Amino acid sequence: MSQTSAWASPPHVMLIAGARPNFPKLKPVLDAFEARSCRTTFVHTGQHYDSALSGIFLDELGIRKPDRSLEVGSGKHGAQTARLMSSFEPVVEELQPDVIVVAGDVNSTVACALVGAKLGCLIAHVEAGLRSRDWAMPEEVNRVVTDRLSDYLLAPSADAVTNLEAEGYRADQIHLVGNVMIDTLLTNRARAVQRLPELRNQLAIDGRYALATLHRPSNVDDPEQLLPLLEALAQISADVPVYLPVHPRTRSTLGNSGIDLPDTLHLVEPFGYLDFLALQSQAAVVLTDSGGIQEETTALGVPCLTLRTNTERPITITEGTNELVGTNPARIIEAAKRVLRDGVEPRCPALWDGKAGERIADVILAGGPPAIRKRPTDL
Repeated sequence: MSQTSAWASPPHVMLIAGARPNFPKLKPVLDAFEARSCRTTFVHTGQHYDSALSGIFLDELGIRKPDRSLEVGSGKHGAQTARLMSSFEPVVEELQPDVIVVAGDVNSTVACALVGAKLGCLIAHVEAGLRSRDWAMPEEVNRVVTDRLSDYLLAPSADAVTNLEAEGYRADQIHLVGNVMIDTLLTNRARAVQRLPELRNQLAIDGRYALATLHRPSNVDDPEQLLPLLEALAQISADVPVYLPVHPRTRSTLGNSGIDLPDTLHLVEPFGYLDFLALQSQAAVVLTDSGGIQEETTALGVPCLTLRTNTERPITITEGTNELVGTNPARIIEAAKRVLRDGVEPRCPALWDGKAGERIADVILAGGPPAIRKRPTDL
């Protein structure tokens, strides 16, 4: 553990989480700062407020009770972002953190970064530099804006560093730290795998199986887009049973669809972190539109087919187990049959080694307070 610090005393670090993908990213960073005797404040924005979407993650990952809960709830992007900002601003004014750590690309990320930057806090962005180059994705807008607001650009992989360099960020802002999600995965993998026998029994899994997730608005909000994807999964399930945890967005669209699905395509309730990690670890193939699952399957060495036309995580293709197959049902079915037959070669990017949280803490402690830190005003 590095003890090098440019701070006269340990800084006050505020860490933000609000949507389910944030929690596995927050835990290693929170632990690393606390191990270095920093004061930490954990703010839960409540962007995901259902216990099935966030509460169980806090419990299973051993994340302490939030110091502040904003409980903003759901809503359209503009309204939700506005509520996040108006709720978060008085918290920052009261507690006066030195550094605000945000992760990923959800609305909580950009809203809290914007408030913190306007109030003079240092902003650290975990997963900086990821780019899909698809401006139809709200997440792309969020991640690009958050990077522009940030002092510390904490990149998970070499391609993210390349993106930031190409966009003109200074070398002293960019730090290749590795992938914090993999820290959490490696910490919990053994504990998760112990749950597999019970899960197999509960889900009546006998032999090989596939796992699928669908949640992106472009895939699930329009029945004309969702139903062909489900029909592709149904055809794949003729070769291997497919288990699809149904996201609330997907369930809403399915409610009035009247689609008739085979018994081999199992629509199930969302899983907690450990159960889903367990099921991923032994799946014959995972079909998904999630960014984080592309990374987790790469770390697990499990074949992944991404049901999107682009990805902000191309490293999972060039150095991982992921394949971008788009949303054409025929292509999805062909790719699934091929992967089920041939498998994939396990590969994993550098620094996905379980120590990203420690590197993040060390980078920020070495960076120093605003008085001796350059602000990103010269881009």
